[in-house]
Amino acid sequence: MRSLFRLLAALLLLGVQPALAWEYWGGDRGGTRFSPLTQITSDNVGTLVRGWEFRTGDLDARPPDVMKRTKFEVTPLFVEGSLIFCTPFNEVIALDPGTGAQKWRFDPQISMKQRPANRFVCRGVAHWTDDRAAEGAACKSRIFTGTNDTRLIALDARTGRPCADFGNGGEIKIDAGMKLEWPGEFQITSAPVTGRGVVVVGSAIGDNRRVDAPLGAVRAFDARTGQPRWSFDPLVHNGIEAGHSNVWAPMSVDEERGLVFLPTTSPSPDFWGGKRVGNDEHANSVVALRIETGELAWAFQTVHHDVWDYDLPAQPTLARIDTANGMRDVVIQPTKQGFVFVLDRDTGKPVWPVEERAVPQNGAEGEKLSPTQPFPTHVPPLLTQRMTADDIGSMLPGVGSSACERLLAQSRNEGLYTPPSTQGTIVYPMTGGGVNWGSAAFDPVNQIMFANVSHAAHVITLIPRDQAKGFNPPPGHDFGQQEGAPFAMSRALAMTPVGTPCNKPPWGETVAVDLKAGKILWHSSVGTSEDVAPLGIALNTGTPLVNGVAITAGGVLFTGAMDAYLRAFDVKSGKQLWLGRLPVPGVANPMTYLWNGEQYVVIGAGGHSEAGTTIGDSVVAFRLPRQGESASLWTRLIDRPGGRFVLKVIEAVLLLIALSALVALLWRRRHARRSRSA
Repeated sequence: MRSLFRLLAALLLLGVQPALAWEYWGGDRGGTRFSPLTQITSDNVGTLVRGWEFRTGDLDARPPDVMKRTKFEVTPLFVEGSLIFCTPFNEVIALDPGTGAQKWRFDPQISMKQRPANRFVCRGVAHWTDDRAAEGAACKSRIFTGTNDTRLIALDARTGRPCADFGNGGEIKIDAGMKLEWPGEFQITSAPVTGRGVVVVGSAIGDNRRVDAPLGAVRAFDARTGQPRWSFDPLVHNGIEAGHSNVWAPMSVDEERGLVFLPTTSPSPDFWGGKRVGNDEHANSVVALRIETGELAWAFQTVHHDVWDYDLPAQPTLARIDTANGMRDVVIQPTKQGFVFVLDRDTGKPVWPVEERAVPQNGAEGEKLSPTQPFPTHVPPLLTQRMTADDIGSMLPGVGSSACERLLAQSRNEGLYTPPSTQGTIVYPMTGGGVNWGSAAFDPVNQIMFANVSHAAHVITLIPRDQAKGFNPPPGHDFGQQEGAPFAMSRALAMTPVGTPCNKPPWGETVAVDLKAGKILWHSSVGTSEDVAPLGIALNTGTPLVNGVAITAGGVLFTGAMDAYLRAFDVKSGKQLWLGRLPVPGVANPMTYLWNGEQYVVIGAGGHSEAGTTIGDSVVAFRLPRQGESASLWTRLIDRPGGRFVLKVIEAVLLLIALSALVALLWRRRHARRSRSA
């Protein structure tokens, strides 16, 4: 009781609403991913059992070639007594929080033929309550969802029916503003956000297709009527030639200040910027807008003139931190490079110094690089930022290392911000991070930030235009025409011949950082090779982690990975405390809520086609055991990394014994017949 009192007192002091639900994609409007629930603790989390599993039905209903283009990255919301989420095909489903039974479902009927640039994906939905509507009125409580075919849809949160007074029968079709190269070039992947009667939505646009890409405008609409309120293009087009600097990542809202915070991307195309001279304001920036008008409040750029695809993929985390100058409201922005920028929420100015440091120059022909880049000085990088020969390793001794050493020797590799080149450039951290869309979590009581990071390198190669026509990229290479630029591009992971990253494991970790002290507290490897290795061999390598974590006042951190487990870690030490088997990998952010006196932890488990995992369509919930319940022997022995490999070995041994016995029996019978005939 005393610890609970201290927790609530600290939350009130820090100005955090101690909600027991998960009402926003990031847990709260500011994306802290922190729950004050304390029923599940570091002492009892090891006893968790599966509460329920819900399958969307996509695996059975959709063609296999379509399912191979899905990413199940959703985080459900807990609102109106329901668990509400979207599928990769933008179906919105409400479940009973205690049983997982379906309450309602809405299907926007998107086309399976559109081939969206970022695959079929929906990270979440947004909730909004109309305080002007009468109690019990239809659509007083609304769910907003964006679709892969660029619609913004409003649904009644209690029934799932479209809100007839919003847009055209409950939806708005968002116009890209220009002819698309194909229907999937422009889509919506992350959840909208709401505040002060406004709903705001970003967009995802196909990368590296062309200089003259669709604009990356962020759009806002009246949450009641759907009437347009404002549009904001992050990229200042004064004298430059480029298309988008869009906002595909999750956004945050400060309702009290009336601000919406945008994490913006690099301009098009990603890897050559000779036609966009200058720093490309406000690309690669945290941008704060007045949510009611779209007026620019401030912007802070994290990369100048980006040619590395180092856009901001993570939700800006709104927190209140203790500094040497007292408590301050801040925006915490982690990056793909592993940097953590901490900015004043009112002004956008760094809370701690950010230095402009010289970076490698001599870019490709026609390129005009920035001579310096911003480096935060107080909070150390979450991972190393240069790959050297000492970092090369192989899971099989003597196999693959020499190939990686040759790759490193023949590529440009001068550390962070080495420009792309025709000879090939090592980009480390890779363009997927560092930190990705899973974003960070923040403990407001202990002032600790937690984030998942990936350790891997990309090789970026510029291909002269006269060689790009008819170029056939090797297997595993991403190819972009970058039309309108003098170079196309090729991107590939730096891999050994056996298909593992050139750098030594771990390839994915959770990192805990004391922001006030500017100190990394611990790293913990997350994930095994079980889901991708032959025979399910579970090597403790860590897996790339594009997804994020959820933390609780019970002292527990939960995260999925690219193997089929939900894991729990001690927030103080980083020690793994528990893992729960999933039907397929949960490459999504977990969430937690309280229902009928029981705390549940839920994660979407549908796999990730870009990562090559098994594909599924499940949402799985865990809780503490009820009276008479306990984990089964199968769960304790087989549902563990390596358990299925051991089972396969046992099966193979038993089969060998059976075959040997059969051969011996046949031999004895044949020998007996020969003896009788003699």
